[in-house]
Amino acid sequence: MNTLLNIMPVLLAMDPKGFAGLGAGIAIGLGALGGAIGMGLAAGKAVEAGARQPEIFSKIQTLLLTAIVFIESVAIYALVTALLLIFTF
Repeated sequence: MNTLLNIMPVLLAMDPKGFAGLGAGIAIGLGALGGAIGMGLAAGKAVEAGARQPEIFSKIQTLLLTAIVFIESVAIYALVTALLLIFTF
């Protein structure tokens, strides 16, 4: 509890631009992490499905590319949010 009281004046004296930078870093970090995990899971399941039924692999590939586009758009939204946080303040 005592260490929290020692940190509080430092947090209160921080510039809002510092908090915006911290928020931007968290936004892009979590957005990229989520996108990477989502793409990895989607690609893994697509390869698994293609190995089980090779005759429908072209349909699976089309669905996979569509899913990856939507997953990547979330990472791009995180990037836009981070840039807005950085350049707005």
